[in-house]
Amino acid sequence: MMKVLKIFLGVIVAVGIASCGNSDMESRITKLEGRVAALEGKGGIAKANPTAQPLAVNNPTPAAPAEKPEGPLPTIKFEEELHDFGTIKDGDVVEHVFTFVNDGEAPLVISDAKATCGCTVPEWPREPIPVGATGEIKVRFNSKNKPGITTKTVTLTTNTWPTTQQVKIKANVVKEGE
Repeated sequence: MMKVLKIFLGVIVAVGIASCGNSDMESRITKLEGRVAALEGKGGIAKANPTAQPLAVNNPTPAAPAEKPEGPLPTIKFEEELHDFGTIKDGDVVEHVFTFVNDGEAPLVISDAKATCGCTVPEWPREPIPVGATGEIKVRFNSKNKPGITTKTVTLTTNTWPTTQQVKIKANVVKEGE
């Protein structure tokens, strides 16, 4: 099982490196990342996401979704879930801060934040966000060699329901002089 999972992860990395400018491939990567999380939940590498859906051995679709946990839960509410940088020059490194509030009933914990491409780097609070408090996710995008209109997704793993949330950035990258 570990060997299969390592090969699967290798494919995801290879596809991810090749897909930094292709939104269709980004969508595929996001789906593959979900499948890896599901495999991890079945006893693969690690149980990094305890709510991951296990995959049936001969069926590539996830099992029925996990049930919503009982008791008070946090809720993450973003001021905006998509930020458009507009037109930027190839090679520009731009940043945006997504502000959110925990308007749920329990402290919010963000355990991970992953981007669809290495050119996009998220930073997130490591400490719990109390009920009613605000927090920030900073996303930095390096546009070098990413010509055209591109959209990048950052997926947050949280203790909310559902357990993942997404924010996106978009930019039209043009070569100098265009």
